[in-house]
Amino acid sequence: GTRKLLGLVGPPGAGKSTLSAALLAALPGVAQVVPMDGYHLAQAELERLGRAQRKGAPDTFDAAGFVALLQRVRAQRPRDAAIYAPEFRREIEEPIANAIPVFADTPLVITEGNYLLLDDPHWAEVRGLLDEVWYLDTDEAARADWLLARHMHHGRSREAALAWIAGTDEPNARRIAASAHRADWRMAWPG
Repeated sequence: GTRKLLGLVGPPGAGKSTLSAALLAALPGVAQVVPMDGYHLAQAELERLGRAQRKGAPDTFDAAGFVALLQRVRAQRPRDAAIYAPEFRREIEEPIANAIPVFADTPLVITEGNYLLLDDPHWAEVRGLLDEVWYLDTDEAARADWLLARHMHHGRSREAALAWIAGTDEPNARRIAASAHRADWRMAWPG
């Protein structure tokens, strides 16, 4: 009878977006996906802060803004107006404000992202706003292959993609894996 918030978490390339899209397709009219990635800081702000080369690290997101959105979504009541969430568009590598409507009568809101279980400032508030969190355990070789293909698809050379994976994605993946014990369920994906 009440709204539930489900979190899907895992390292870069674990398949969080794929699973959330599958759940959305399986639950038409019941669920809405609100990805954490909409809270990426804009490229200009990352450059101003000197963090552009670490885009995707925990401090390259507006974690407090993400928490505020989850609080609003949790508090939304049946007659309330839609709440609009941002969306990250990979084709332009930028977040787009107000791109995802969350309607008051949607009983399940799924959020997916890397840092839902971190214990860092602001990120630590996320876990308490979610009813359940599933951690995606993905075969590491398959995840690495998928990450490489994704980076190359979005314009990086093989060498640049491998460097990004080694310097950014994998350090982040280790931090994310260290938080897996806080999940309600660890799921083999694809399973």
